[in-house]
Amino acid sequence: MLGKTYDTQICSIARALEDVGERWSLLILRDAIFAGVTRFGDFQHNLGIATNVLASRLEGFVAAGIMAPDADGGYALTPKGRALAVSLIALTEWGDEWASEIEPPILYEHAGCGGDVHTAAVCGACGVVAPEDVGIRLGPGMPAEYVASRRGPLSA
Repeated sequence: MLGKTYDTQICSIARALEDVGERWSLLILRDAIFAGVTRFGDFQHNLGIATNVLASRLEGFVAAGIMAPDADGGYALTPKGRALAVSLIALTEWGDEWASEIEPPILYEHAGCGGDVHTAAVCGACGVVAPEDVGIRLGPGMPAEYVASRRGPLSA
């Protein structure tokens, strides 16, 4: 979807940005995931987005498998699209903490019991860990020649 691709980056963040990194994309997805918006006119009305931009974003979501046209002429989230909910919750919490001067305007809750929903970094062995305690290790998809060409601390 981006006018510029990140072909030189061996990074899942870069791949994700190609699908959802354009201006307006996350707000469209927010309305679809959390407010149940499916109709073009409703997205346009709620966001105040230009119709040509909205059409382009929705077409990109369909091409990426994030949304699919529905029987009513709207756009339905696919499982791939619904899976972005956790990322949007994390971005919301970051925005509440670091980019806003007001109390959180939206709180997330578990539909089953009404309890508060939050995101966290979770270790498979230890449970929740602090963000500063998260590091990286190279995964099976990382080409050795890419690592060799990089500068900075990237360790196996």
